[in-house]
Amino acid sequence: MHLPALVAYLQGLGENNNKAWFVMNKPAYDILRAEFVELVTEVVRGLAKHDPRIALVVPKKALFRIYRDIRFSNDKTPYKTYFSASIAEGTAKNSGPMYYLSIDSRGILHMGAGCYLPQSDVLARIRRHVVEEHAGLARVVKAKAFASSFGMLSQDDKLARLPKGYDPAMPGIDRFGDLLRLKSFVVSTEVDLTAKANAKVAQALGTAIVATFAAAVPLNTWLRAAVASAAPAPSPTTDDQVEATPAERRSPTRTKRATSKPAS
Repeated sequence: MHLPALVAYLQGLGENNNKAWFVMNKPAYDILRAEFVELVTEVVRGLAKHDPRIALVVPKKALFRIYRDIRFSNDKTPYKTYFSASIAEGTAKNSGPMYYLSIDSRGILHMGAGCYLPQSDVLARIRRHVVEEHAGLARVVKAKAFASSFGMLSQDDKLARLPKGYDPAMPGIDRFGDLLRLKSFVVSTEVDLTAKANAKVAQALGTAIVATFAAAVPLNTWLRAAVASAAPAPSPTTDDQVEATPAERRSPTRTKRATSKPAS
């Protein structure tokens, strides 16, 4: 896609975040959105070779809308200053494991994968799976491709103590206790597409995104098994209750982007 044009458009929108400017520049928006659909189509096609479970994703439906939900926000600007999409098995933008990407007005490409702040019943299943299959998750995060692409699981929103129902003295707690305290099981990374050092990435954007997401396929595979597992006995504590939010608030890379994330 034409990245300079997209960045210029998003910067202009950020400086003139109002309906009049948006309507006046709607032709440019339509062209850029169509190009972004083409990018997501390329990513879905390439990623499906690594993760066949997302092969049936409809790229156009994976995109988030540019209109902000301002009903409960003090910020009443009507439009987002980024293009974004969530690629997930079944219904895109669901609370299960997903692949998330966005490009913002600074030319920053954000990529993420996993389950961001899943609802309490899903989180309980994941935690139960941690106890039963923590060795498998350990292999995922220690894999060379995973570590070089993402580093480690996000530690944002981590509980100070073990969730209710888990005994600090239970066997093996020293190996998986920190994982039980997580409220999200996500990874993320970003690339400045305007930097000269990343010129090759910008020129072959779809290929680069697929390569990064491929490193996260084992994590999403592990999470799918967790979400599909039997309902756990321990009930989550009040601290674990996550209010249902719009889909993009559950997207992996938007945890700290108050001005943008993390996307309908």
